[in-house]
Amino acid sequence: MEEKIWKDHYVLLNKDEENELEAFGYKTQGCRRALCITGYILSCGVLLLLFYWKPEWDVWANCVPCSLEEADVILLRTTDEFQKYTRKKVTWIDLSTLALPVGSYSECPLIADKDSVINRAIMKPQLKVRCIQVQKIRYVWDLSVKEFRKVGQLVCGPNAIEVEIRPIWKLLFKEILNPFYVFQAFTLTLWLSQGYIEYSVAIIVLSVISVGLTVYDLRQQSTKLHDLVEEHNKVQVTVCTKNEGFKELESRYLVPGDVFLLDGKKLSLPCDAVLIDGSCIVNEGMLTGESIPVMKTLLPLTESLEPWKAHSMEDYRRHVLFCGTEVIQAKSSGRGPARAVVLQTGFNTAKGDLVRSILYPKPLNFQLYRDAFKFIVGLSAIGVLGLIYTVCVFTYHKKPVADVVAMALLLLTVAVPPAIPAALTTGIVYAQRRLKKKKIFCITPQRINICGQINLVCFDKTGTLTEDGLDLWGILPSEGSRFQKIHKFPSSSPLPWGPVCGAMASCHSLVVLDKKVQGDPLDLKMFEGTHWEIEESSTARNTAGAIAACIVRPGPNASSAPVEGIAILHQFPFSSGLQRMSVVSQKIGEEQYDLYMKGAPETVSSFCRQETVPSDFLEELKTYTSQGFRVIALAHKVLSLPEDVDVGDLEREEVESGLEFLGLLVMENRLKPETKPVLRELAAARIRSIMVTGDNLQTAVTVARNAHMIHEDSKVIIVEASEPEGSAPASIAWRLAEGSKTSAAAPNEVCAHAQEKITLEGEGCHYHFAMNGKSYQVLVKHFYSLLPKILLNATVFARMSPGQKSSLVEELQKLNYYVGMCGDGANDCGALKVAHAGISLSEQEASVASPFTSQIPNIQCVPELIREGRAALVASFAVVKYLTLYGLIQFVGTALLFWQLQIFGNYQYLMQDVVITLLVCLTMSLTEAYPKLAPYRPPGQLISPPLLLSVVLNVCFTIAMQTCGFLLVKQQPWYVALASWRHCSLRNHTLLPTGPGENSTSSSAQSTVLSYEDTTLWPLSSINCIIVAFVFSKGKPFRKPIYTNYVFSAILTLQLAVCLFLFLADMDAVYSGMQFLCTPVIWRVYVLLMLLVTFCVSFFTEDVLLQNKHLWMLIKTCVGYQSKSQYRKWQQMLQRDPNWPPVNTKDFAARSTAEVYINPSYEHRD
Repeated sequence: MEEKIWKDHYVLLNKDEENELEAFGYKTQGCRRALCITGYILSCGVLLLLFYWKPEWDVWANCVPCSLEEADVILLRTTDEFQKYTRKKVTWIDLSTLALPVGSYSECPLIADKDSVINRAIMKPQLKVRCIQVQKIRYVWDLSVKEFRKVGQLVCGPNAIEVEIRPIWKLLFKEILNPFYVFQAFTLTLWLSQGYIEYSVAIIVLSVISVGLTVYDLRQQSTKLHDLVEEHNKVQVTVCTKNEGFKELESRYLVPGDVFLLDGKKLSLPCDAVLIDGSCIVNEGMLTGESIPVMKTLLPLTESLEPWKAHSMEDYRRHVLFCGTEVIQAKSSGRGPARAVVLQTGFNTAKGDLVRSILYPKPLNFQLYRDAFKFIVGLSAIGVLGLIYTVCVFTYHKKPVADVVAMALLLLTVAVPPAIPAALTTGIVYAQRRLKKKKIFCITPQRINICGQINLVCFDKTGTLTEDGLDLWGILPSEGSRFQKIHKFPSSSPLPWGPVCGAMASCHSLVVLDKKVQGDPLDLKMFEGTHWEIEESSTARNTAGAIAACIVRPGPNASSAPVEGIAILHQFPFSSGLQRMSVVSQKIGEEQYDLYMKGAPETVSSFCRQETVPSDFLEELKTYTSQGFRVIALAHKVLSLPEDVDVGDLEREEVESGLEFLGLLVMENRLKPETKPVLRELAAARIRSIMVTGDNLQTAVTVARNAHMIHEDSKVIIVEASEPEGSAPASIAWRLAEGSKTSAAAPNEVCAHAQEKITLEGEGCHYHFAMNGKSYQVLVKHFYSLLPKILLNATVFARMSPGQKSSLVEELQKLNYYVGMCGDGANDCGALKVAHAGISLSEQEASVASPFTSQIPNIQCVPELIREGRAALVASFAVVKYLTLYGLIQFVGTALLFWQLQIFGNYQYLMQDVVITLLVCLTMSLTEAYPKLAPYRPPGQLISPPLLLSVVLNVCFTIAMQTCGFLLVKQQPWYVALASWRHCSLRNHTLLPTGPGENSTSSSAQSTVLSYEDTTLWPLSSINCIIVAFVFSKGKPFRKPIYTNYVFSAILTLQLAVCLFLFLADMDAVYSGMQFLCTPVIWRVYVLLMLLVTFCVSFFTEDVLLQNKHLWMLIKTCVGYQSKSQYRKWQQMLQRDPNWPPVNTKDFAARSTAEVYINPSYEHRD
């Protein structure tokens, strides 16, 4: 019974999706609740605050586990590495009180479909539904299968993406209840109670400004997002209802299943819908960042019992109109106006999903923030030791309990600088500002530090490494299964009329918008090469009646043609999955129908009659692709159609067969001038570059060679994997690309040569793997164990779909690479979001597709971002180290003074806290990035030997110096334990020390501040803070030298001058204000000598020993250190494998293992 309850207690929501969650059922128990309320009162709200930070503790304390069916509270846990908990209350919706949507049946609408999720969720006869709402999506309890399910019916609420403008008081409370601010409030209360008013007020003012700016920023973001989505919530649409016919309706009342009209006017789509009649031209720029018009066609009517998505396969997107995209043109079919059926509403739509990803971003897993927290915990532990020490000392001297508690808590707070999180934020803000000057915009600033760790960058090809537009280079026509003479562009004579000219003039998806021809750049260049013209909008008449069509006619510069024009009657749009497009056209004034196809040469040739394909087709194709040209094949077929046919009803599979091969269209895609130098710079910095493209494999390899991504002497091994066929298992073949110089070499020779050249980062490696998307998919599915080995040296991935790009980035991350992705933001959305640093090359200031957007459309932004990331990361480490040292320097000084029941004065603390530390934290991160990328990365962890040693050794130097000062001053002949004067006099040099008896009798009147120990320890600790600030502000190799940070250098000089003035000036006013005693000049010289020795030792240790890369490499070798990164382990394994890489061999899979996940949201064309 218990096992059954435990099984029913848990369920997995959104299985195998990005937002997968574990749900646990709990029931509130009265006695537990009463105990918790008592705890809240007795702890003065501390327990409540703890439960606010840890919602799982709240649920475990107040509730008992139970089955999900009985639960009134659901505890949700993410399945990623963060295991983040959230608490959700189960609510009931009374369906009997809900208004029915327009067009629904009035008689018993809720049980019309007995198998629907909503019907199975209704508790009858009460008509109630149990549900929870998670990240704007509602899940109902399905009574039949006993689990929570997403719904898209009545209970999904209005069709509106409602983003609440969060009230200022809510934002304020959320910010100030942050553990950091709570600890700060406790510290400030303690300091104020001790009369330390000046610094406390300064920190309060800074905190108020910091909280105010954060709240203002969050409020602005909330308002912007609200305004962005609000205008689309109130769109007027014409809905087809059963009883009332056509009816104008506000879009918020739409529900899945409603049919609405697209009447030709521009419309911002208020929902996801599938087109069932007519065709549309849509701008999907909001989703993809690419404002190229996309043609949408109606969902074909089939007898298949399969779901429509499965029937259309990955190409289903061509029938779907996505929420937030704009319908530019709608064309009616012969049956009437264009119509669409509502698929998804509100936050379940494509736009809703995008808005949810902004509202609930994926948390960042970065070591720095976890390590900073560990540092704070470590310092707190030291603070607790200080607290115990203080209690012992003050209790031993029989001090009042109030004094003991106050002093103990004071030493605890001294050890933990409350400014660590704020100082880390400051560094990121400066880095973001520097990036903005370089036209790189960032929507998630925390990722800037992560950029400092990037060691692999994936690049899209077209528009990223190469020029955005393609230039028409030539056409290689085919006639009688032989290639004819090439026609080059530009040419003095126009392209002669023929099937090739007809294909180039009509096989495209171009449209005329605002008197300008728009569409895919490739289509545009191809059409321009014919010198034909396109009409704005036309209606062609065929035997079936009037039909909307696009008409193209010969222009004044075109070659003479025996036709008046061509009417493009129907399109089968291009898709990256099918790698082809085709059109059904008709010459004006003729009865005959033509089908033209264009696409990837390998794909198009497979649809042609083999006798029409030239025998040297593959050789010619390789000739051009090996030179880096983009090659498109053209084909044609005369359609034999009955007179009364409706071309809109034609099945693609039926008409796309038995075509005649027309020839190859050769297009030139030049490298951008910045590509080679940037890739050279990344290679010099030992950062791997990978090309991930939708283009032909041979073209991609050639571009990679031309861009020096693959060195001239390197071999390219093509990996070709095939799915299982019949009884034959999946296979993988390895062959040397023809461009490789030693293609005749035996496999073992290649292996040996490659083996010698492998280095740790894969730099200088003499072999590279290249493969296409199909092979990659087979590798993931059937050869997953081989995948890590291949990825270590894979450089070219061609014909990759957007989903495969995302999968590749994730697989590289599993090998512990820090992956950057640079693309044009169109078909790279998924990969840009998944990568550690996604950089979209877009003219927009900020793209929702990626964390970073570069307005300069070339890859120069990649090294810039890595440079700034490294500088920001090093600055963050420096600030954390400095604040740790500052806290511990102050802690040591205070602990020594506590030994004799003394303390630093308020103004002494104020100098250290405000004049030194606060200014150092605000200016330390202003140092700019070093212009040259170093061939290694900065440490990625605070808890690493060099950084920990740096802190530990500097703390040791501090303890040694301050203890020496504290003990030596007591040995001086002029020292007295109790002094009541400040002004300097010759008497100081001859004063005899006070006797022990005298000291004890006057101890009650002794000052808690005035002492020679205090006057000695203050300059030692204060100037030591300036020393560590200088020592930790390392310049090369990641930041410019310290003197280039003029503000910081000036502040350090000024601080040193002020400290020396206060210490050396023989002025009563200074001594009185700072609560110092006058000491002999010789003693002051000794103090300065101690500081000078500390500076020299600290600087030598930090600069010569701890920052010495070669020394650490030697130590690692001596101790046999092994890297924890997966890719390093694989590299070491492959170095010992004499049979790697395999060449001219074929392997077979044992059996199928796992399938790659392709996210349909990102299936866009290249």
